[in-house]
Amino acid sequence: MISGLLLLLPLVSSLLLLFIKGENAKKAALAFSLAQLIPTLIVLAQFTHDASTQFLLDFWWIPSLGISFKVGIDGISIVLILLTNLLVPFIILSSFHKKNYDKPHVFYSLILLMQMALLGVFMAMDGFLFYIFWELALIPIYFICLIWGGENRARITFKFFLYTLLGSLFMLVALIYIYLQTPGSHSFDIQALYTAGRALPLATQGILFWGLFVAFAIKMPIFPFHTWQPDTYTVAPTQGTMLLSGIMLKMGIYGVIRWLLPMVPAGVHEWSSFAITLSVIGVVYASCIAIVQKDFKRLVAYSSIAHVGLISAGVFTLTIQGLQGAMVQMVSHGINVFALFYIIDEIEDRTGTRNLNELGGVRSIAPKFATAFMIIMLGSVALPLTNGFIGEFLLINGLYQYGAWTAAVAGLSIILGAIYMLTAYQKSMLGELKEATFKFPDMNTEEMSILIPVVLMVIAFGLYPKPLLELSEPAITKLLTLTK
Repeated sequence: MISGLLLLLPLVSSLLLLFIKGENAKKAALAFSLAQLIPTLIVLAQFTHDASTQFLLDFWWIPSLGISFKVGIDGISIVLILLTNLLVPFIILSSFHKKNYDKPHVFYSLILLMQMALLGVFMAMDGFLFYIFWELALIPIYFICLIWGGENRARITFKFFLYTLLGSLFMLVALIYIYLQTPGSHSFDIQALYTAGRALPLATQGILFWGLFVAFAIKMPIFPFHTWQPDTYTVAPTQGTMLLSGIMLKMGIYGVIRWLLPMVPAGVHEWSSFAITLSVIGVVYASCIAIVQKDFKRLVAYSSIAHVGLISAGVFTLTIQGLQGAMVQMVSHGINVFALFYIIDEIEDRTGTRNLNELGGVRSIAPKFATAFMIIMLGSVALPLTNGFIGEFLLINGLYQYGAWTAAVAGLSIILGAIYMLTAYQKSMLGELKEATFKFPDMNTEEMSILIPVVLMVIAFGLYPKPLLELSEPAITKLLTLTK
């Protein structure tokens, strides 16, 4: 089955990379990640645009406990599978200019192992299997940050690991409780958990809501569960930051959509207003902090909290616009934030600094680089006809249906986002040349091979988002019927 191949290929590739030493490891990793696009394109070509779960692979894993290895793909998961398998080759390619990664075969092996775990999260149709993949995705990124991270990486990475691990334990307890409510010999099958969870009384569903929500909120993260994120994003190696921001945080949003909303709908209705409030607070809070940042990487880290806060708020409106906006914005945010961290990495490599006050004048001597940066930045601030606009428009629309004042406050993210991103662009690209930027070279072939496709995606998704919307709409519509 093609679902099994999607998981098996990165796993086998990860193991093979351990035996490929030196510079050949990065070339092999890129080849393996590109090979993963073949089954991805097959899935996309054969996917039926309806609400069904397709490409099922289902066999007993631990029959005595009702645990099966059940994976499949529907309109919600296919969007994130595409995002994952699209970004990983770019993430690997973005590291080719790096000369300081010790043990590259281990580094790239961990990236592909994480790719496999992420795909497992997005494809799992068994609660226990979902939890296994969820935890497995934490292990590679922990070692990537711990071994190849920057200053104070041990302390910061441990905080990140502890946060996410504790949150995961709450989720495990909630899943086990619902599993014990399934009839007969009990089952972790997703449909059995849906049925059992929906049948529970309101008070119980409320408690279970928090068990699941905390785990997902930490992973996204949203206020006030975000405190691990800025330090981790800043200290992690660039490729680790790309994995965390571009793909891994989508695990939390996906968990809310796939597991939380349909499994304890009464609890969701009871606490959705509170979740929206936290999310909107995070939007404004993170945006305001981003405005005063001098470290460019840290600025984008806080901007990510603001973007994901808006996505989370849209999800909890339980509207078709909010959920569709979340699906589109997950893809757009993943593409844009990957490119922004790549641009920051290239700026730091050329100048030796990420401090915006030490940058300036780059556009006058590197116009191609500045132009690519400008288009990606405009996508990030949701300029119409860019990829960021479609998702944010739908999210604000969903929030407006929930409450006009909530939408107005959340909509500040567009204004505040424009302030900090345009300021960052002005300080780094415009004005007079500084000592650090005096010899700033323009884009080379490797950088163009990354940034030009990203620029094209920013424009293409902004002009024609219909294919992306059509993928997820039937599944989202069906899911909404389970939340009532």
